[in-house]
Amino acid sequence: MGRRWRRLAGAAVALAAGLAGLVAADRLLPPPLDRERQVSRMVLARDGEMLRAFTTPDGSWRLPAMPTDVDPLFLEMLLAYEDQRFRGHPGVDPLAVVRAAWQWVAAGEVVSGASTLTMQAARLLEPRPRTLRAKAAEALRALQLERRLDKDGILGLYLTLAPYGGNVEGVRAAARIYLGKEPTALRPAEAALLVALPQSPTRLRPDRFPEAARAARDKVLARMVERGVLDAAAAAEALEEPVPDRRFAMPFAAPHLAVALAGEAAAPRVIDTTIDLRLQREVEALAVREAARFDASQSMAAIVVDNRTRAVVAHVGSPDLFAPARDGAVDMTRRVRSPGSTLKPFIYALAFDELKLTPETLIDDRPTNFGGYAPSNFDHGFRGRVSAREALQLSLNVPAVAVLDRLGAERFAGRLAGLGVRLRTRDPHAVPSLPLALGGVGVTLTELAGLYAALAGDGSYVPPYVRPGERLPPVPFVGAQAAWSVTRILEEAPPPPGVAPAAIGQGRLVAIKTGTSYGYRDAWAFGWDAGYTVGVWTGRPDGTPLPGRWGLATAAPVLMKIFDLLPPPPMAPPRAVASATADNPASAVAGIRSIGSGRVGPAGPAPPVISFPPDGAVLPWRVGNGVPLVVEGGRPPLRWLVDGRPLAARDIGPRRPAEWLPDGRGFARLTVLDADGRGATATVRVE
Repeated sequence: MGRRWRRLAGAAVALAAGLAGLVAADRLLPPPLDRERQVSRMVLARDGEMLRAFTTPDGSWRLPAMPTDVDPLFLEMLLAYEDQRFRGHPGVDPLAVVRAAWQWVAAGEVVSGASTLTMQAARLLEPRPRTLRAKAAEALRALQLERRLDKDGILGLYLTLAPYGGNVEGVRAAARIYLGKEPTALRPAEAALLVALPQSPTRLRPDRFPEAARAARDKVLARMVERGVLDAAAAAEALEEPVPDRRFAMPFAAPHLAVALAGEAAAPRVIDTTIDLRLQREVEALAVREAARFDASQSMAAIVVDNRTRAVVAHVGSPDLFAPARDGAVDMTRRVRSPGSTLKPFIYALAFDELKLTPETLIDDRPTNFGGYAPSNFDHGFRGRVSAREALQLSLNVPAVAVLDRLGAERFAGRLAGLGVRLRTRDPHAVPSLPLALGGVGVTLTELAGLYAALAGDGSYVPPYVRPGERLPPVPFVGAQAAWSVTRILEEAPPPPGVAPAAIGQGRLVAIKTGTSYGYRDAWAFGWDAGYTVGVWTGRPDGTPLPGRWGLATAAPVLMKIFDLLPPPPMAPPRAVASATADNPASAVAGIRSIGSGRVGPAGPAPPVISFPPDGAVLPWRVGNGVPLVVEGGRPPLRWLVDGRPLAARDIGPRRPAEWLPDGRGFARLTVLDADGRGATATVRVE
């Protein structure tokens, strides 16, 4: 009796020691789950769609997947084909082991295997040769996995790591590459193919061996009928479908932005962005089309900002990442370049705020020496006394420098620096000076787009951002009235050559500012309405000149084509805001009336108003027939501009209205300016 108890006690001790050893081994030798975490880094659009993915360090396409990421039909077919009792067994299926052993003994060879999906997941984590010893190790690992993960977690391992041929791993990568889509909505034939391929991924690759892949798929479909997953009619229809015999490219949208985000330190494996995928693709396609008209070495970049949030919704760093002739790998939205005239609106906006300048303030546009700096206009001509409105619309250089001289170059640069926009110079210790008004500093396309978005809103600045949750609090920049005034002025500027005015063509009014850097190295265009701000840059990344490529002719047409892609803007600001910021004559009396002469003249007649043709008129076109231009009010002499170009003097008689002779059908913007620089505009269509 005592001996029996001693034996039982010894057996219990041995069993306890064995269990303790297993527990210790389980803790000391856990399954290597790190490989499941070594997945492709993905950059996603704001709706969760993929912009771009990157291969893993070992060169594989391996996208993380969970059961919720795939079509339920695929999961049902996978379990029916691979592991019918997956939801009930502890990692090893005893019934499958007994069945496989019996068939082996009876047939003298392996008829069916006993591997569960959990054991297959263990093998994918630790690839081993297919031996009985390896099977035993996989069984132990399967038990470990079942202790650590729930069934969906184990399925996630398989769905992420299953081999699909070549460098394709996991069902999501396979669906992307072989079917051209995510596996969330699969037809029976597609689901069966994805179930079949991991059986022999190299031999069954559909892009190389489509017939073998089809045979394997058809075998799965037949099994699904046997097991009641599909009816005979659905299987017969699936059998008629061809197997795809080529690979689809992985998504490749916003490539420059994706590279930048994926290259950041501690970048997560899934990077969310604010990019609108539909718009991104359309702007990229537009950039490719426009670049085809450029010099082979000329690049372009574009950015679109949602004015309500200041989020970047489209980002094009170059037309082609792989075009070495135009340095396509360089992201020109982030490169520091000379801004040309594109800082002028902010000079005027701050002057409206801080100097009591108004759009009607008169400024001398004549040869002027500012302490040794003597700027000239782009066309090398001068226009005498002009209003601030006209000076900004025509982007005159001398008036802009005169206003900056009053405002203070250091003060202006300091205001931008306070927003985080640093104006760079060749000498980092140089003091900002007057040439910055004409582009004598460096800034990026993204920074400028953020500044222009401030004008589209209430004047506060928020840096453009590309990741949700990274929006910074707004910082005061200019007042709402100043922002509104500058916007109104530039909404009335002449449209780009050959482009229909947006106010008629699209039901939207776009404010536009262009710029060209010294030597035609950079051509810029910025536009904004209530909904979006768009920035476009064109030029050579290496900074060599492109003679004749200036902002209004090169970048502005691209800008307007981007606006054609954008949804309609939201409603205009309430009338209370408009009346508080309108450019009315009374505001001119309260503010500075002139810069340059030192004289303040008395209030004159009412501003000019175009009485014919009225704004929005449709005029018949007849060869040789002129259109009378009738204006009321204004101080003579009056000057007329057609699409920003002066009407020839011989067309204006001293005792009769001016006459305009259209040169063809289309849109035209008519502007009249009086001696005080006040103006009125009418947009008409000739047909």
